[in-house]
Amino acid sequence: MNIGIDVMGGDYAPGKVLEGAVLARQVLPKTDRIFLIGDQVVIKEQLKNADPGLEAFDIIHAPEVITMGEQPTKAFSKKPNSSITKGFHLLKSGIIDSFASAGNTGAMLVGSVYSVNVVQGIIRPATTSVLPKENGGVGVLIDVGTNPDSKPDVLYQFGLLGSIYAEHVYGISKPRVGLLNIGEEEEKGNLLSQSAYRLMKDSSDYNFTGNIESRDLFEDKADVIVCDGFTGNIVLKQAEAMYRMVKSRGIKDDFFDRLNYENYGGTPILGINGTVVVGHGISNEIAIKNMILLSRDVYKAKIPGKLNKALSDYTQPKIFDDKPRKK
Repeated sequence: MNIGIDVMGGDYAPGKVLEGAVLARQVLPKTDRIFLIGDQVVIKEQLKNADPGLEAFDIIHAPEVITMGEQPTKAFSKKPNSSITKGFHLLKSGIIDSFASAGNTGAMLVGSVYSVNVVQGIIRPATTSVLPKENGGVGVLIDVGTNPDSKPDVLYQFGLLGSIYAEHVYGISKPRVGLLNIGEEEEKGNLLSQSAYRLMKDSSDYNFTGNIESRDLFEDKADVIVCDGFTGNIVLKQAEAMYRMVKSRGIKDDFFDRLNYENYGGTPILGINGTVVVGHGISNEIAIKNMILLSRDVYKAKIPGKLNKALSDYTQPKIFDDKPRKK
């Protein structure tokens, strides 16, 4: 497959991005190609002494950069030669099979929606994060920032997106879907949580098991944990803070080491007709390597096709009814 990487995106670009690409090239099959999208002068200069070197990569010249502080929609349209815009052009045209960046997340979302488009029937795309479990397994938290303000039917669909992702990327059979709430009882929580619970409780689209409290996030009570993007981003940043705090105190612990974002590389944007992965802005070479490898895993899982199949039998919930209703 052909994997595209935005060389100019991220706080430590292009240096750490190129180092990560070299590390990924060393472990990927020879049949896979990495497309480096960015300023070719910079790329060639920094890779001239690398192992493997320039001959191991395809370079796409993109001299413009969409910076972190730019308004995504305007920047995407006004900078046609930016690394992000060029990356989506290559993805849409089929030259690359996946596209990854640690750059402007908003621009990556705009590109996903307007270039490769949202899967028909999906209300809002979503992003995820991996939550390590104390028993050694993993869980999927969805959404982690893409949709700070969500409605009940959007949360309902997050359960479907997360379930397909957990099954086909992490190999979890019949994933248990839980709704993040302040209590386990059905009537607990704010209006959003209560309404979402009513939609999810009788779902035939996935295996909903009820509410889950934040103190149980790292236990084996659910495989997919659904929440709005505002809540999910707070959970994600708190987990990152826990890892930094433990590391700064010189504590060596296998579980806390699994909270390190570098291990996971990034998050795919789920619900779109393509494979797009967004990395942390502070990604170093290890995180970039793992972002590239994650891109490969997500592409191989064929998420859009499986999502389209699931939507053909989808039970569209009606917000004010207790039970979902068939289309």
